[in-house]
Amino acid sequence: MTHAILQPVEKAFHVPKILGVGHNYRDRFIEANYQDVHLHPVIFMKPSQAIVHSPGPAELPFYSNLVEYEVEVTLLIGAEGRNIDESEASGLIAGVGVGVDLTARDVLNDARKDGRDWTEAKCFDQSALISHFVSVLHFPRLDNLHFRIFQNGILRQNGNTADMIYKIPEILAHISTIMTLLPGDLIFTGTPSGVGPVSSGDRLLIELEDEISEEFLIL
Repeated sequence: MTHAILQPVEKAFHVPKILGVGHNYRDRFIEANYQDVHLHPVIFMKPSQAIVHSPGPAELPFYSNLVEYEVEVTLLIGAEGRNIDESEASGLIAGVGVGVDLTARDVLNDARKDGRDWTEAKCFDQSALISHFVSVLHFPRLDNLHFRIFQNGILRQNGNTADMIYKIPEILAHISTIMTLLPGDLIFTGTPSGVGPVSSGDRLLIELEDEISEEFLIL
């Protein structure tokens, strides 16, 4: 289902596109041994066919032997924006949620070595697990949101948006200089340390503050 749900009004948004931010948490930067901090956020895209709602299931791609989970705060865009200022960015957000960016790490590592793009590693079907979204009005501090993921009951990632390299207003402003943000667009804002492999049969539980708790089955 290529849509996103904003609760409690149960409003459904068609999703024109999904955008992700790479290399956006300091501890993940160290964990992955990245070498350079970029001047601007690293942006990639996923198709709307990547969307999976709880409880799933989500099927892993046949061509990868190492798919990893990356838990992230997700944003649901509610208004159109082009070349916006950072001071205007929060006005574009309709809802806040949490999601998992499934990444074919072996494919991504090979792509980096060969100078190829990230399409096969990031854009496969069922690679974007998303929760429902809660109105942004419930979150007065987007720069201090606690989120986490459990794999089969074991805590794997435990992050806070306070540790972002690029904050949410900067992310939205930057993206809007490249392409128009549209109502229904989803933004994955980056993942903290603790990224690890996921296997068939796993259950992933993702949480955001005390507002959201949803589980997904991996096939």
